[in-house]
Amino acid sequence: MKTALFTNVAVVAILSAATFAPVAFADTVAAPDAAADETITEVIVYGQGQSRQIQAVKASELALEAPGTSPLKAIDKLPGVTFQSADPFGAYEWSTRIGVRGFNQNQMGFTLDGVPLGDMSYGNHNGLHISRAITNEDVARVELTQGAGSLSTASTSNLGGTLQFFSRDPSNEMGGEVAGTVGSEAMHRLYGRFETGEIAQLNNLRAYVSVADQKTDKWKGGSEQKQRQISAKAVMPVGEGELTGFINRSERREQDYQDMSFDMISRLGRDWDNFQPNWTLANQVGAAYQQAAIQSALTGVPVAPVYPAPVGTVDDAYYYGAGVRDDNLGALSLSYPLTDTISFSGSIYKHTNEGQGLWVTPYQPSPGNINQAAFDVAFGANLYDPTSPYDSNLSIRTTEYDVDRTGAFGALDFDLGAHQLQVGFWIEDNDFNQARRFYGESLNGPVRDSLDFQSNPFRTQWEYAFNTKTTVGYVQDVWTVTDAFKVNFGFKSVKVENEVKTVTGSAMNGSLEFKDSFLPQVGAVYKLDDNIELFGGYTENMAAYVSAATSGPFGSQSQDVLNLVKNSIDPETSKTIEGGLRLNAGAFQGVLALYHVEFDNRLLGVAQGAAIVGNATVLSNVGGVETNGLEVAGTYRITPEWKLYSSYSYNDSQYQDDVINAEGTITARTKGKTVVDTPKHMFNAEVAYDNGKLFGTLGMKFTGERYYTYENRGGKVDSSKVADFTAGYRFANDLDVQVNVTNLLDEDYISTIGSGGFTNADTAGTAMTILPAAPRMAFITVKKRF
Repeated sequence: MKTALFTNVAVVAILSAATFAPVAFADTVAAPDAAADETITEVIVYGQGQSRQIQAVKASELALEAPGTSPLKAIDKLPGVTFQSADPFGAYEWSTRIGVRGFNQNQMGFTLDGVPLGDMSYGNHNGLHISRAITNEDVARVELTQGAGSLSTASTSNLGGTLQFFSRDPSNEMGGEVAGTVGSEAMHRLYGRFETGEIAQLNNLRAYVSVADQKTDKWKGGSEQKQRQISAKAVMPVGEGELTGFINRSERREQDYQDMSFDMISRLGRDWDNFQPNWTLANQVGAAYQQAAIQSALTGVPVAPVYPAPVGTVDDAYYYGAGVRDDNLGALSLSYPLTDTISFSGSIYKHTNEGQGLWVTPYQPSPGNINQAAFDVAFGANLYDPTSPYDSNLSIRTTEYDVDRTGAFGALDFDLGAHQLQVGFWIEDNDFNQARRFYGESLNGPVRDSLDFQSNPFRTQWEYAFNTKTTVGYVQDVWTVTDAFKVNFGFKSVKVENEVKTVTGSAMNGSLEFKDSFLPQVGAVYKLDDNIELFGGYTENMAAYVSAATSGPFGSQSQDVLNLVKNSIDPETSKTIEGGLRLNAGAFQGVLALYHVEFDNRLLGVAQGAAIVGNATVLSNVGGVETNGLEVAGTYRITPEWKLYSSYSYNDSQYQDDVINAEGTITARTKGKTVVDTPKHMFNAEVAYDNGKLFGTLGMKFTGERYYTYENRGGKVDSSKVADFTAGYRFANDLDVQVNVTNLLDEDYISTIGSGGFTNADTAGTAMTILPAAPRMAFITVKKRF
């Protein structure tokens, strides 16, 4: 109902403005994004004139990736960025990990056309992943700020970098595009977009509607991953201003790959996965575990389960894991000059999400199974129902998500000559409901759709209702001291209120408040000459608490821990200093940056058991982290057709303290250890050719070794060298053919680490928290514009 209301308001607002707006001013208005794109002469731009390290990648570079590829994968080549995923598209959300300068994605900020996407974590409590927010064909450009985003960025998690995604504007001309892709693992994707062009009867309103549908088999194991997206965007002149609205719908269904350990890879091989479609074997493993657990509980003597070969533990594989997500995201924006020196820009937005994370668990039989009767006796449960048709040794356990958030952001800009002053705000009200439930299955065979929402649970383990209210205000000034010297300075004030109410489960009620009235940012740019400029800046940031029952201070599901956090644990903070040099010398453009970051009050959760089991994490304040690093990147255009691009990053991120409990005992010796999932060295090289018809790229990314253990004892993942290849041809009749080959050299490496959380040490290699990368795959796309 709320989504329908928001959609209707957005449509009525645009149409009403079209009816009553003064037509006389329509021809004087230019599309801001289109104008910005015209200034970009290279597909990677190095942030000239900015006091922060920043790069932009535009649509023509994103289009070189295989259709369906996450925009996150396209920016992996930028300095300071590490990106990993277990699928070839970088879109499989359980495995997707992006980090910048030692900060992971939970500590970064993400927006789409200014609309906050939250921290893009799996099971996101305050947003959604970019792969669901917009289809990659509709992205106009991506801007990465490695150090700290601008004060106007709508985020309360951006201790580190900020990623801003911008959607393409509708065309002035009627037309469109259709594209089809096929490839490895029965992958097929269809995309279509229709452009209305300018509609004179509606005050030159222009709009488009796009649809994308993709399906692919997993590269190992059973089942598939699929997604359908529908998007619409409209832009219309309103007097001297502009009204913009978009609505995006995503339906995502993806079957999981099994989290693995080094021990599992050694015993079972890298291509080991969940049991699906072998329902019988999955039930045998569940029965073996349950019978041993029952005997152990009743006799008091530990009984070791005996599993069918080659299974060694109950967690070696499950029948399946899956994620189902439905999202609706919409926004309505207005930019308007109020006077010759004052202009306004503002947006309202709405996002709803319904999601379930599914896991067929051997730890809980269905209510009609005879083992459940014995479970009731052994463990004091009361779930056995002999009349239930669900009699499997397995059941489906879900973590269920329901997001309903509404917000607004805006700014007033004052052109005061040498001073460009901006005053802005961001507010959001987010209702997030999270629950854990169990659904029965049949012993004879699965009767529930593994890629659909489940209903009629036989047990709700817990359910919590969260509300998060965010209020941010900021002021900033850009002072042009001379033609060569520019200074920016400002600050933001942040207040976030997190409230939790228990619906079912362990009592946890109360609230946390996070606020800071002065988070400053200052920077400067000095042009030495027409080709060289120096830049530098300093920023302070603070991260709000996570409102979720599976992470952050509420993840313990304990009233005592909530009270402890409220009274004695401080929010995470960061202080970033960076500086560098940009060079724009005709055929060569490049950047060199140095940075130092102090990260204090770092909160980390230590995983307890296999991640999918969902045990509460132990929240610890691990003190400080100090990071020092260097980034170099450059593009050299050899000829109009040929160009070279390369980047190198060095990052040294170390914990500054051991983890000490309340009794003063050291529980983890982390001082001086490398921060988890943070490679010290990364190098990227790419050669590209484009003569207007024939085009191609060949790139390789080197990623240094990484750890998933806080103490760096065990858990080291070796370095990797991964190459991708693109080639295509543009025919005269607006028909393009493109071939993409991912992991060209078929590198056997570990992509994602920390999929099951991080741990203090893993000398035995049994932590189930790594995912092997996809092998070499190929895709071919045919695209037609009209």
